[in-house]
Amino acid sequence: MSTLPRDLFKAVTTLYLDLHAHPELSGEESRTAACFADWLARAGYRVTTGVGGHGVVGLLENGAGPLVMVRAELDALPVQERTGLPYASRVSAPVPVMHACGHDLHLAAAAGAASVLAGERGLWRGTVMVVGQPAEETLSGAQAMLDDGLHDRFGRPDAVLAQHAAPLPAGMVAHGAGPMTAGSVSLDVVVHGRGGHAATPHLAVDPVVTAAAVVLRLQSVVAAETAPAEQVVLTVGRLQAGTRGNVIPDRAELGLTVRGFSGAALDRVVTAVHRIVRAECDASGCPVPPEISLASRSPVNHPDPQLTAAVRDAHTAAFGEARVTGWPPSMATEDFPLLAPDGVPTVYWMLGTAGPRQWAAAPGTTAAEKLAALPPNHSPLFAPSPRLALPTGITAMVTAARAALGKPSSARRS
Repeated sequence: MSTLPRDLFKAVTTLYLDLHAHPELSGEESRTAACFADWLARAGYRVTTGVGGHGVVGLLENGAGPLVMVRAELDALPVQERTGLPYASRVSAPVPVMHACGHDLHLAAAAGAASVLAGERGLWRGTVMVVGQPAEETLSGAQAMLDDGLHDRFGRPDAVLAQHAAPLPAGMVAHGAGPMTAGSVSLDVVVHGRGGHAATPHLAVDPVVTAAAVVLRLQSVVAAETAPAEQVVLTVGRLQAGTRGNVIPDRAELGLTVRGFSGAALDRVVTAVHRIVRAECDASGCPVPPEISLASRSPVNHPDPQLTAAVRDAHTAAFGEARVTGWPPSMATEDFPLLAPDGVPTVYWMLGTAGPRQWAAAPGTTAAEKLAALPPNHSPLFAPSPRLALPTGITAMVTAARAALGKPSSARRS
């Protein structure tokens, strides 16, 4: 693996620390987008901002050849950081915000890769499209960019690349041999009751009781309505109702997500959710039928096997076999696949983030035990090691892009 120039690594690290300290929620990524756009412009890219919200697109043309998209995300999460790092986020208005999923790392690595590719144009041909995508955490940003004419305005890509932080040892990358992340459906549910006094529950219809029954009954869907070999998850992550203990409210709200590795499985579980919610509301005598609305939907993330093999070979050549490993299907979800039109290959790999001390201190004697013990993505303790993860992420993206781009004519003859 070639060593990154010291001044570039210093600049990318400074960018990462700044992004981590100043996270922005989905749809509010104005500062983050401006920092990313400014970097790309200084690297020589033709930059357009405000695509699908705060989305950023940078184009670098270098002769005839494929158009390869490199994607990274702009947004952070409503999480209170507890890493204790000197550059930890202190953003707390109106809610605490943290880069708890590694999007700051993805952006900094994409910025570094963009600079490397711009400085080594003799090694490839084609066009590099670097995309800073907004609102990934709400699974709405990719579609927003498409609705704003991403492909019509900037070109239909021939390949789409992305990497994602994971609590593997920093310096490693991991590829899957099938789906990398699950498809998902997120639903919002409103249960309508009839409010009243806690002392006279017989005169009210308590939506809290109904919502609790819905939550408990939904747990049976995966156990009783899904084949044992089928991987499906149904999680109720939000239940809100009422303001005081002595007041029966007139509504309760639930937010839930379904994850799976096929559209058919997702549709079947969503149908069961509708059936159960309606039935429990009928059983409780709710005065108004429930409201069930689609909050988001994301496709299964299934990278192209042929291009993935080529990128994995490039990573192995860059890092050595010991630093390139496999990755099992994950129930996490992504809107990344939407950025690739039908038939366009994608490659998606995991980027290790855990520093040597963090890895050594994690309980367990096997890699699986340590992975289970390390703070995962979305944890307030998630803390990548930029010293090791950043140069790996930059080199991983550069070598992947070169594997998908065209070769100079002299290289083809040799």
